[in-house]
Amino acid sequence: MVNHGQKIEYRIRKWIELGLCILFLSNRIIFIVFPAHDTNSSTFLLTGFPGLEGEYPWLSIPFSCIYIMVLSGNCLVLRVIHTEPSLHEPMFYFLAMLGLTDLCMGLCTVHTVLGILWGLSQEISLNACIAQTFFIHGLSGMESGVLLAMAFDRFTAICNPLRYTSILTNVRIIKIGLGILFRSFVFIVAPIIRLKFFHYCHSHVLSHSFCLHQDLLRLACSDIRFNSFYALALVICTLFFDSLLIIISYLLILHSVLAIASREERLKSLQTCVSHICAVLVFYIPIIGLTMVHRFGKHLSPVVQVLMGNIYIIFPPLMNPIIYSVKTQQIRVRIQRWFFLKRK
Repeated sequence: MVNHGQKIEYRIRKWIELGLCILFLSNRIIFIVFPAHDTNSSTFLLTGFPGLEGEYPWLSIPFSCIYIMVLSGNCLVLRVIHTEPSLHEPMFYFLAMLGLTDLCMGLCTVHTVLGILWGLSQEISLNACIAQTFFIHGLSGMESGVLLAMAFDRFTAICNPLRYTSILTNVRIIKIGLGILFRSFVFIVAPIIRLKFFHYCHSHVLSHSFCLHQDLLRLACSDIRFNSFYALALVICTLFFDSLLIIISYLLILHSVLAIASREERLKSLQTCVSHICAVLVFYIPIIGLTMVHRFGKHLSPVVQVLMGNIYIIFPPLMNPIIYSVKTQQIRVRIQRWFFLKRK
């Protein structure tokens, strides 16, 4: 007979396989829509760190270490959640979604960032640039959605604990995950496809070590109004409303916690939210910083823009495994136990 834990593990594995399948199919759709013989075969030049070209061999060392930490840290968290039956709970399912998102973000940017620093290539084709743009923006939207789902999880656990298991059932968690995946990747297909048919007459030098939608629009000489307005509406409907709903959920959590008579119980309830609050700050602060630099920092050194871009891409996937390994007792204890058993 198949026990309950095996059923849950099977469902989560199927969810991950379905998510990766959707990502793969989305990637193939982009290239199917773009004919292989298309005359718009532009090549773009990625920007490393202007003025520090001679230091690339040294810069490659910390960046390589950071990417190793990103990939190994998120894989470790996913491994612990997968192998520990006691962690097969809604909170850790959402954490697994966050880890998978961060892992994919690292994988889709590592080749261009390290390719520049290792002196392999600074050029990227239009098709590859569009595909990278699709995944970077899609994964950013997915991370925002997962953080919102985690806020809902904390709100339910603290404000309605008696109905927690009946509200966040396994089926409902899978539906939430698929909804986040659909919202993040399907709605960005239209503006991403249009990038292929733009005429790029300006200097083909991008502002970062990877491709972003707004960076490609800056180089286009075609009518970009649809992309500009659509992208703005999408940001408002996703990142802005997600952050607003997260703030509202924590105001309700705070109101509920303050109604608890015992000081120890209040602190215990708030401590369960510390990791998530840190993850929210780690995600939204770099996005706000990069937006401010692009909007108001035109007088700043190009190195600042490149640095902010790399922080936006690398910082959340790097910090999230550290935050949850340190601040979440269940994860921390099992990682320590896992390494202890490995050394014995």
